[in-house]
Amino acid sequence: MSALADPRETSKADRVYGHLRRRIRELALPPGAPLRKEELALELGVSRAPVSEAIARLAEEGLVEVFPQHGSFVAPIRATDVREAVFFRTALETEALRRLAPIATPDLIASLDDNIERQGQALAAGDLPRFYDLDEALHARLFGAVASARLLRRLDGARAPLDRMRRLALPEPGRPEGTLAEHRRLVDAVRSGDAEFAAAAMRAHLAEVARSVERELAKLEEAPSRRA
Repeated sequence: MSALADPRETSKADRVYGHLRRRIRELALPPGAPLRKEELALELGVSRAPVSEAIARLAEEGLVEVFPQHGSFVAPIRATDVREAVFFRTALETEALRRLAPIATPDLIASLDDNIERQGQALAAGDLPRFYDLDEALHARLFGAVASARLLRRLDGARAPLDRMRRLALPEPGRPEGTLAEHRRLVDAVRSGDAEFAAAAMRAHLAEVARSVERELAKLEEAPSRRA
């Protein structure tokens, strides 16, 4: 966007971007769904310009495909993108836990414990969307404690292709409970102050994520129509 752009339009573009990004990641807008700018502008009460900017940003993240003269569509779930996201997350978040454990403060530990408690409550209530939000918040809190805001944004953008697969994998029988147990081990590892123990806990957690994602990828490959 131009340096002279209206700040109000920038704010609107951010709002549209956040709205569309969440709907895509939650699969409310499935792969192949058209993104009609006029309809979205009307629905969200904005002009076409913020919608166009939001779609361009989503295209940069690989969540949207833009075809000149044909329109914009939610991108298919591609195995290569998903596996790259797993690789990227594992590298960055494992190193983050290694750095965080020796310097974690009591306030940070308390905030992590609170998140874990609320995850348990969401799971007990069968509220998977809430559980998923708390899952994301826990990882953001852990990574954000040792990384810059810029690096946190880069991680969030890079993991976008993975999030749709995780939405498919999370309802797998036993996986939400396994995820909560792994999150508890992450927090306990940070609490221990042991850098290598914490790094190993994150690596083990993301290995389980990768396995569940691979199972979902296999299902998609057996049913190509779900990707379009």
